[in-house]
Amino acid sequence: MNLLINSIKVIFQDSDVDMKDRAYSVFGIIGSLLLYFSILISLILSPWFSWENNALSDLGHSVTSDAAAIFNMGLLLSGFLLMVYTATVFKKHAKYSSYCLLISTFFVQLVATFNETYGSIHFAVVVPHFIMLSLTSIVYTVERKSTFAFASFLIVMFSWLIYSLEIFNVGIAVPETISKIVVLWIMYSAIKIYKGENNF
Repeated sequence: MNLLINSIKVIFQDSDVDMKDRAYSVFGIIGSLLLYFSILISLILSPWFSWENNALSDLGHSVTSDAAAIFNMGLLLSGFLLMVYTATVFKKHAKYSSYCLLISTFFVQLVATFNETYGSIHFAVVVPHFIMLSLTSIVYTVERKSTFAFASFLIVMFSWLIYSLEIFNVGIAVPETISKIVVLWIMYSAIKIYKGENNF
């Protein structure tokens, strides 16, 4: 028993990070992965989905989409886990960015709750979510001098510009999906916190 306890202590031993911070950082990692996983599974289960005509929200339509439960539950749980991560350990490392991310994660849960069947209500929560997600990248870029966050912001803005100018025949699902690249630097920050590194 003592050997087991000592082994666990060795695994979590780190002078720079306490066990609570590590535990909460796992929420950020799992929450990020869950978002991508739920979208991917929903796409696989929806052969009717078209990148030229559909929005990601179509996957969450509780009447017309067989993948609605997976898509909406994935968004809901992902938003909750990322909110916990943001409200606990992330705010210690990026105070102002955490305020923006908290709002964004709250709205993503509203997106799942008020899915596309709610019409204008759904639109009213989707737009603030995407705006706050991009704003979080800007604030984090300034606050933490993050090249990763800045690059993701530029890519997202470029994708929306291309979509708006109708240069390619793509639906809104394309820039919506590319916007999720922001979650990569969020997951990266959680991994860095877990490892006890502060250079992110």
